[in-house]
Amino acid sequence: MIKSRYPAFPYIAFMAIFIVVPLIMVAYFAFTTGSGEFTLQNIIRVGDYIPVIIKSLFLAFVATVICLLLGYPFAYIMAGKTSNIRSTMFMLIMLPMWMNFLLRTYSWMTILENNGLLNRFLGIFGIGPFEMINTQGAVVLGMVYDYLPFMIVPLYTVMMKMDHSLIQAAQDLGATPFQVFLNVTLPQTVQGIKTGITMVFVPSVSTFVISRMLGGGSELMVGDLIEMQFGSNNYNPNLGSAISFVLMIIVLICMSMMNQFDSDNIEKEGRIAI
Repeated sequence: MIKSRYPAFPYIAFMAIFIVVPLIMVAYFAFTTGSGEFTLQNIIRVGDYIPVIIKSLFLAFVATVICLLLGYPFAYIMAGKTSNIRSTMFMLIMLPMWMNFLLRTYSWMTILENNGLLNRFLGIFGIGPFEMINTQGAVVLGMVYDYLPFMIVPLYTVMMKMDHSLIQAAQDLGATPFQVFLNVTLPQTVQGIKTGITMVFVPSVSTFVISRMLGGGSELMVGDLIEMQFGSNNYNPNLGSAISFVLMIIVLICMSMMNQFDSDNIEKEGRIAI
């Protein structure tokens, strides 16, 4: 009976156990003390880390923009290729994802460190060495490398479903390539852009492995703050939950603002530009 009358029951149960319950626990610890008493002190203390939160949002924004600028043309080119070429390009995108996340990050440490592969290569031409590791640039590079496939895949999926007859009609009517892109191609890929931005921005703003390994601890991000509160030396789950709660609210606000720029708005902007 459950299968026929409530087909979504397993999904609802999964969400309740692994999404709703953890969120309730985070909210509970964020607004209580170690003894279980209600308090706002944890939320107030989050204000001490505002600079770190702002830096995390900025670096995540930069990484997301770079992923979009790199992923959009790549996905467009891939969608226009033959089936065999598309399969090969898709495999090359996903191949790094088959390797361990830490291993991929360690490889960038080997490349970027002062005596790393890149500085050694530049040294052949008498250039450098440059301080590339333990910088914000290295953190952004690591995020772009690790999360770029999350931008390409949804864009590629949407572009494969585009109505190319509309593009041909626009070209036949004398539209320039820029006008075709702005009025026909871009509106059809808005949903892929939204999904890609979400899939890149959310893990980027909360990462702590990349910032710790490529930032060397000097580029502290909000994910590092949360991880530190649950560490054995500074165990403070209440403050850690408060930081997580505030970060979740900020991310939800950012996502809701992004959703305001829907396909209808983009179409209007395109008509104005013409």
